[in-house]
Amino acid sequence: MDKKEKEPVFSAKNLKLLTEPFGKNNPITVQVLGICSALAVTVKLKPAIVMALSVTIVTAVSNLVIAAMRKFIPDRIRIIVQLVVIATMVILVDQFLKAYVFDVSKQLSVFVGLIITNCILMGRLEAFAMANKPWPSFIDGIGNGAGYGLILVVVSFIRELFGSGTIYGYPVLEKLGLYKTGYENNGMVILPPMALILVGLIIWFQRSRDKSLVEKQ
Repeated sequence: MDKKEKEPVFSAKNLKLLTEPFGKNNPITVQVLGICSALAVTVKLKPAIVMALSVTIVTAVSNLVIAAMRKFIPDRIRIIVQLVVIATMVILVDQFLKAYVFDVSKQLSVFVGLIITNCILMGRLEAFAMANKPWPSFIDGIGNGAGYGLILVVVSFIRELFGSGTIYGYPVLEKLGLYKTGYENNGMVILPPMALILVGLIIWFQRSRDKSLVEKQ
């Protein structure tokens, strides 16, 4: 009796879904999605990490749910169903943050709620989860959320270090004694335009190293 061989949980295809968003298919630097939150929540490292984890959880679980339901969702209302799933996950994450990391929740303010409008989520649900099985969709959600989070962490690390002299609230530059040499924090780094400049520099650096990304445009 012939049986279809089950695809390994961490097959090469699934590993590709997990790792590609860190480089050749990064949501921010290649797909140019989620730019607004990269501007809004990267002044400090801590809220950027929390936002990255929040988006990863929402994207992964939403992908999983939609992939599991895809055969039962009428085509005419699929966007509505996707929004309901995303909104439910965002509300759960928001309530969790308010309960356990209230200080960070206050810093993120309305931006957690605005995860609902993040193009990355709708893009993955529509382009991937609606056409694939639950497990690969879950992996895809983790990969894209983590790829998005990577850029947030890099940008917030630079902005907090040179704008506030700290890393995750720890006074790094003060401990190194740089202030005694006359160094002052650069207030320009914590202004919103600098986030876009840094993202632009990351995009330029990535595409200068990988010419195939330029050829895709």
